[in-house]
Amino acid sequence: MNRRKFIQKSAMVGAAATMIKPWQKVMGANDVIRVAVVGFRGRGQSHIDGFSKLKGVEVTALCDVDSEVLAQGAAEFEKKGIKVKTTQNYRDLLADKDIDVISIATPNHTHAIITIEACQAGKDVYVEKPVSHNVFEGRKMVEAAAKYQRIVQTGTQSRSNPGMQEAVKFLHDGELGAIRLARGLCYKRRKSIGKVDQATELPRSVDYNLWSGPAPVVPLMRSNLHYDWHWDFLTGNGDLGNQGIHQMDIARWILNERELSPEVFSIGGRFGYVDDGNTPNTQIVYHNFKKAPLIFEVRGLARWIDSNDRPAYLGASIGVIAECENGYMVIPTYDSGTAYDNSGKVIRKFKGSGDHFANFIDAVRSRKPSDLNADILEGHLSSALCHTGNISYLTGHNKAPGQVLDSVQSNPVAVEAIGRMFEHLQVNDIDLNTTQITMGEYLNMDPATEKFTNSPEANQLLKREYRKPFVISDDV
Repeated sequence: MNRRKFIQKSAMVGAAATMIKPWQKVMGANDVIRVAVVGFRGRGQSHIDGFSKLKGVEVTALCDVDSEVLAQGAAEFEKKGIKVKTTQNYRDLLADKDIDVISIATPNHTHAIITIEACQAGKDVYVEKPVSHNVFEGRKMVEAAAKYQRIVQTGTQSRSNPGMQEAVKFLHDGELGAIRLARGLCYKRRKSIGKVDQATELPRSVDYNLWSGPAPVVPLMRSNLHYDWHWDFLTGNGDLGNQGIHQMDIARWILNERELSPEVFSIGGRFGYVDDGNTPNTQIVYHNFKKAPLIFEVRGLARWIDSNDRPAYLGASIGVIAECENGYMVIPTYDSGTAYDNSGKVIRKFKGSGDHFANFIDAVRSRKPSDLNADILEGHLSSALCHTGNISYLTGHNKAPGQVLDSVQSNPVAVEAIGRMFEHLQVNDIDLNTTQITMGEYLNMDPATEKFTNSPEANQLLKREYRKPFVISDDV
């Protein structure tokens, strides 16, 4: 090579080097992957434990808006002789070049903004379920992961369990014949969160501005800031989007649907007590997919009025039932299922747990989103099915129970489910003669655009008004 060609080639190599983005770094097998966990008062502790036990992975930073939680977390690491970085503001982590992964276990309303900004900063992301607070956010998370070539895993850990994988494959292979219905169950008792008559004093250790994030900063009109945010639509999605998202995901997985449903309606209410929650504790969501419907049932009251037990359907309280042509499958946990014939005889059992955090780390090293068991698209679709069900509920109107049944008479599956829901309310001393039920709007959706075609009011609920500087734009 002569001098001129050498100079030209060197210039090209140099120019190419200046074009390399931080997210183009490829992790080698021996590189240590450094993780920052954001939000660890609850589920985030499992993130810390899960990543800490993996070879070649280190939790090097902690973030929580509560300074007391943050100090306690750092102290636990110090007991092990490990010093971690700490901050109350997640944006401090995004500017840190020593951090490779952002692991998010904050309240629902901040999942999307942190994920998108982390992708923009060149970080890979593990984000808890539901991935979003609304439909718009979820789609923007999918777009950000693709645009910035990020690995983004959803915290629906059932997808990494061999028992679940084998059970779903069994159904997809037609071993029970055609799937006629997938039914998700969230029968989980939720007691009243109480009712206050004036704003509750905020914990002094919490940065409430950061905690609120995209949501409006409003007085705390409930007893507890933590956890009970699930039951306020400003920040949570009810049990449909809390526990139920796991079962919604499995049900959609069973149906093998890769879009939102073209039709949805919801029925329910908050019964048994008057408190500061505004999400339904009793709810039915009907997604009318073309091949087979997905019906979801939420029950937050006990099995009966004086019981501490959960209700159950075919032996499952939190699970999924796949009703098929030649039998049915009951999935009562995250990692197991049993197939029955139509007479109730056991055909086959499935059992086996995996490691969802390890699956994520494997994909971080390979740089292949296809290696993920629950990539962000899967998370978005399943979360959005919860959101569209809640949108139907929020745009609905109160009706007498008889009127509710009359409105679904042409749908025997819905009639049967609503009938059981009414029976459950009655054994919890809910007087159906005087009680109004929220009958949600029948909403039609174009799955390609993820917008409703028959309700401008419903379309307004596909996204929220964002509070600066926590804004998610159309162009991520």
